[in-house]
Amino acid sequence: MEHAVIAHIPLREGSFGSERECAEIADLAARLQQAIDHQGVGEFDGDEFGGGRCVLYMYGPDADRLFGVIAPILKAAPSARGGFVVKRYGDAKDPEAVEVRVDL
Repeated sequence: MEHAVIAHIPLREGSFGSERECAEIADLAARLQQAIDHQGVGEFDGDEFGGGRCVLYMYGPDADRLFGVIAPILKAAPSARGGFVVKRYGDAKDPEAVEVRVDL
């Protein structure tokens, strides 16, 4: 079973963010990927910009373990303030997969 942790980060400078915001989020994404890889809790699968937010996609066998590794990084990142994370326990196609929202 694949779980997901999906971070929603608000962009404050336009629908797709400013160059500065994009650079800050790229740095954040690199730190998340490094922590996930180092702890062996899953994978960082990329980002999506648009509509005034950036969404970061992370997957692994245990959403709680994955979130435990990335939560301190997200909570310390100024760019993530005002955002939230959705922990999904199950596959995206599973209508019974439970989702839990955690504000940052």
